[in-house]
Parts: sequence; C-alpha cells; structure tokens
Amino acid sequence: MADLTGRTVLVAGAGSASGLAATRALAAAGARVVATGRNAARLTPLAALGADTEVVDLADEVAVLGLVDRLRERGLAVDGVLHLVGGWRGGGGLAGQAEADYRALEPSLTALRHVSRALDDDLRSSPAGRLAIVSSTAVARPLAGGANYAAVKAAAEAWTRAVAQGYAKAAREAGEPLRAAAVVYRVKALAGLEDRLAAAYAGLWDADAARLNDSIIEIHER
Repeated sequence: MADLTGRTVLVAGAGSASGLAATRALAAAGARVVATGRNAARLTPLAALGADTEVVDLADEVAVLGLVDRLRERGLAVDGVLHLVGGWRGGGGLAGQAEADYRALEPSLTALRHVSRALDDDLRSSPAGRLAIVSSTAVARPLAGGANYAAVKAAAEAWTRAVAQGYAKAAREAGEPLRAAAVVYRVKALAGLEDRLAAAYAGLWDADAARLNDSIIEIHER
C-alpha cells in the first residue's frame, strides 16, 4: 500500500459506494481525506472513517471557491483529486436521448471543470499531485441509447487530458521535472469494482508522474 502520510486528497462526489471505498483506502494509507457531496447523510459513514466532510454542490463555482477558501483557512493544500461525480441516464435509442437527461448528466462535467481549475495551483505545486476521473468504455464505443452519457464522459476525458497538458507545459516552462499527473480511468460498470478503483487511485503515488500523466487506464473485473 502506498504511504500517503501528509497528503491531502479531495474525493469529489464521495456519497457513494465508490466514495466510501476510496475514503477507506486513502485513510488507511495515511492521507487526510476531504470528502464532498450534496447529501450530508451520505457523508456520515465517511466522517466515521476520519474524513473531513463538506456538503457542497461542486457544479456551483462559487461554492467550489468557498470550499477552497475553507481549506486554505485550515492550512490545507490539496495533493490529489478523485472525481466521482457522475450518474446514468439512457435508453430509448437516439430518439430517447432527451434534453432533460443530458442536462442531468452535464453537472458531472461542470463539477470537474470547477474543481480542477480551482485546485490547479495546488496540484501543480504539490510534490506529487494526482487528479483522476472515472469515465466509461462507452467513450470508445458509444451506443445510440447512451449517446448523452457517452458525450458527457468524452467531454470529461478531453478536459482531463487538457489538464494533463497544462501540468506538462508548466513543468517544462519552469525547467522542473513533472510532479503532477492527470489520469482517466475507464470502466464498463463501476458496481463491484469500487475497491479496485480505490486501490488503483491510491497506488498512483507509487508511480512516476511522467509515465502516468495523460494516460487512460481501463479497470476490469478479474
């Protein structure tokens, strides 16, 4: 297990089975975990694991900036972000791809944009910054009945790869080694893979940033 003592990791959208698994793994590795979600009750089990919990809508930019300000006031700089904000809407072929469904999925991308921008300085300044998102194998092979979902996931992947390019450019221009990495995890379905995802994310700190940055990693069932 990676030693994350002294690291602060933000788990975005932590009120799920994946958030619980990630918090457990990160805390066991010694990290200080900041777990965010919109539902206070869903964050209660994470607080029991020792996480700092924050009820916040990450699709609200002002709320995200407020969260970052609160972390600053506590003297915390973020070394890692695991973005778990998501959801599923689909079915009905292309005709069934309703605008309301797309708008329900879109906040996951909006939250990623807000969080990655607000914490960009932290992650680039960290001795080992790590940002990861959970995407879908549907991006590589989208279906008509999941077009909304695949489109939002594809946009999130593009944003994350742009973040990765920003990390590399900043390090190159500063004449410093790359210390931050942005990674995309792809899964067919996350149910049943929560612990594997958590272990994979915690393990990012054991790998070289230059090898990790701008990578797409598929997580499969054994």
